[in-house]
Amino acid sequence: MSPTDLIHAYYDAFNRGDRDAMLALLADDVAHDRNQGGRHVGRATFAEFLARMDRCYSEQLRDIVVMVDASGTRAAAEYVVHGTYKADDDGLPAATGQTYVLPGGAFFDIRGGRIARVTNYYDLADWIAQVERA
Repeated sequence: MSPTDLIHAYYDAFNRGDRDAMLALLADDVAHDRNQGGRHVGRATFAEFLARMDRCYSEQLRDIVVMVDASGTRAAAEYVVHGTYKADDDGLPAATGQTYVLPGGAFFDIRGGRIARVTNYYDLADWIAQVERA
């Protein structure tokens, strides 16, 4: 599959809630740079992250735009997160079912037809402001 199709498949699986399909698109040693959360390595660690996210949040990504460099080894995506904060997440405000809409983005390394790095970004201060005023 092309790098563009790979990234779209990753986000399609995310939006379907198909975590196994997402994980199948990752390299075994995937590096995951969490927004303001440091780098974590490995597919198993990524699966743990997804489980925490599923416990605390319900999200859909819309307006996804994928860009790939000429070599096909690096990509970026921009999107808008539409979410609900379902359960308290460590160090964040209390969850009461608040909804939020937040622009976000990600950067990818692609190796051997799989995603080898995912670096996520969103404005945490904007997210906190949205859930605190809800």
